[in-house]
Amino acid sequence: DVHIVGAIQYPGIGQAQVQYFPSFFDRCVDTCHKLSHAGATYTETMSENQDSAAKRQRHERIGESFLKRTRAFGKLILFGEHFVVYKVPALVGAVSAYTDCEVEFLEQANGDGDLQIIDNRPAVPNYKVKKAEEGKEAIGLVLKHFGLDPKESPMKLTFGGDLCAVSGIGASAAQVVSLSRALSLALPKGMTEEEINAAGYEGEKGYHGTPSGIDNTAATFGGVLRFQRTDGDPIFVKKKIAEPIRIVYASTGITASTTTVVGDVKAKKEANEDWFDGLLKKYVELVGKGEKALDEGDLTTLGKLMDENHALCQELTVSCKELDDLVDAARAAGAIGAKMSGTGRGGLMLALTPTAELQDKVASALEKSAPQVWKTTFA
Repeated sequence: DVHIVGAIQYPGIGQAQVQYFPSFFDRCVDTCHKLSHAGATYTETMSENQDSAAKRQRHERIGESFLKRTRAFGKLILFGEHFVVYKVPALVGAVSAYTDCEVEFLEQANGDGDLQIIDNRPAVPNYKVKKAEEGKEAIGLVLKHFGLDPKESPMKLTFGGDLCAVSGIGASAAQVVSLSRALSLALPKGMTEEEINAAGYEGEKGYHGTPSGIDNTAATFGGVLRFQRTDGDPIFVKKKIAEPIRIVYASTGITASTTTVVGDVKAKKEANEDWFDGLLKKYVELVGKGEKALDEGDLTTLGKLMDENHALCQELTVSCKELDDLVDAARAAGAIGAKMSGTGRGGLMLALTPTAELQDKVASALEKSAPQVWKTTFA
């Protein structure tokens, strides 16, 4: 009897995760068959093949389970773009799409350097190119937060998942939070969710300079949150949703720099404090009504308030023609509320669609002009 298994062990992963190569086994079987014609005998043991298949499936499940523990979610802002920076409340919902991360510590650096970054995330065209330098800075800040130096501990980072990297969805926060989760497991450190969130916030500085903290908080904790920045730790509360909230969101295809847009809003504020204070006062009243409508499950009122929030974003000069056109198209298709979401001047918009039928109708309408359209549900 001949029993042959070919396998390779990935360094730094552990004994449980092994990849089998049936092609190696097949070549050996072919050789044995040839020998049998010269008088040799070959007996294939089916139980061995079954055992190998079962082990392979188990190891794949272990790998999938590990990656699930590194997931960090995207987000959509319902109320609060830019105003949240100035320590007033915002409402944000995490989407079901996620980024995950695998960390592999290498015995020594190779031709690709001390730090290898494999980015397998789906993304809109040019997003990764435009965000490349910010991304390297963000990853470096997370590693520094963990006390890691790739020159001393060479490593390979592989990012994946089904969250499409696009301006407005919180892709940068999902990336650095998933990295923080993966490092916590790989070292291991046994970090709390609050500590993961804090590590993600450090990484967000690479992308946004002085982030509000809303994106990494949504990426870490998920759900629908009321978030407010303070001089100390942010205050956030998970909201209880009376019934699922169906959302359609769509991309303009334009990648914007959050650092640039936030800096421009700050400059406009400093140039005309009265103008900004007037908008901020309107927003604070608006988000209070929005939270009440959310708590009561009053989606009709919630939609109208989302429309008003978009108008404030227009006054703040962070919307653009592409966003306005998609918002108008969603409303024309029956959405009970629609607005830009996130940085603005490109990126995403979202539409409130109470029923599955309306969600499909609005999504179909947006697909006629938006390069990417998605459906999600807040629950």
